[in-house]
Amino acid sequence: MSHLSAPFKIKGMELKNRIVMPPMCQYSVEARDGTPNEWHYVHYVSRAIGGSGLIIIEMTDVEPDGRITDFDLGLWSDDQVPAFRRIISEVHKHGAKIGIQIAHAGRKAEDADPPVGPSDIPAGVRFKTPRPLSTSEVKDMVKKFQDAARRAIAAGVDTIEIHGAHGYLIHQFHSPRINNRDDEYGQDRALFGVEVIKAIKSIMPEDMPLLFRISAAEYMAGGYGLDHSVELCRRYQEAGVDMFHVSTGGEGGPEGPTKPGNYPGYQVPHARAIKQALNVPVIAVGLLDDPALAEATVANGDADLVAVARGMLRDPYWAIHAIKQTGGDVNPPRQYEPAY
Repeated sequence: MSHLSAPFKIKGMELKNRIVMPPMCQYSVEARDGTPNEWHYVHYVSRAIGGSGLIIIEMTDVEPDGRITDFDLGLWSDDQVPAFRRIISEVHKHGAKIGIQIAHAGRKAEDADPPVGPSDIPAGVRFKTPRPLSTSEVKDMVKKFQDAARRAIAAGVDTIEIHGAHGYLIHQFHSPRINNRDDEYGQDRALFGVEVIKAIKSIMPEDMPLLFRISAAEYMAGGYGLDHSVELCRRYQEAGVDMFHVSTGGEGGPEGPTKPGNYPGYQVPHARAIKQALNVPVIAVGLLDDPALAEATVANGDADLVAVARGMLRDPYWAIHAIKQTGGDVNPPRQYEPAY
């Protein structure tokens, strides 16, 4: 039996298989208003038709200046909800579950003038110098995350993922190299993430799982590693996170003492370490495009789910093809059955 094709349940969300389409920015909003359009509709629905068990909508930001660029999605207005609801409803018709990644780019918001962050340290030479958020503004930001999550729930999502990875705002707060504040959010670098988690958890349905994407290691000089991220995850788990989506990086450069891997499965050990340390379900990601490797990651107990990014950009039907290749029974849409 294919382990990829095995069902998985977390709280009230039941997935038909172990395959996740992770968030991948499309930079395709036409009116710069944060609202998904026909490109997003086809992009996500096609992966549901293609057999994904769980689809996570790309980084969706809590305010206009929280976007990486003005061409990114947002959920800062009730007016944006219907377009998301249309995508989510159609995805459900094809047997997939769907979530959304709620985020703020912080100092990496390229079109904000100026961007904001925990400190005035820029992300690099090509980035603007951010304006440090005041303590009261940090508290207001927590509410913005909560409001965006409330809109996502109104749109019909099955789960919510908080983006705490890849050098964006929550990551910036929990990074010792970036967060040099002297207020409560500097004295306790996990506090902002904890408050966002608790705020979102307080308005979620009881049986809806909360996911958190974390970079388990940075690649910059003075950056944190796995020991620090395990402790962050411990705090976040206590605050209400049900599952971690484990990536790495997002902060680094030529001066960094280590570099990210570029080989298949290079991030799986980080997912396994967090899973074992906290006895928590995890999603592994990172060059898992080979179905045999994705199968082994689940079969060996390294992760509960596998997220395939580039592979799904190349092939909307990656999930069906991977399950068939690893010996599972596929259930393609009726219209496509003759091909199988």
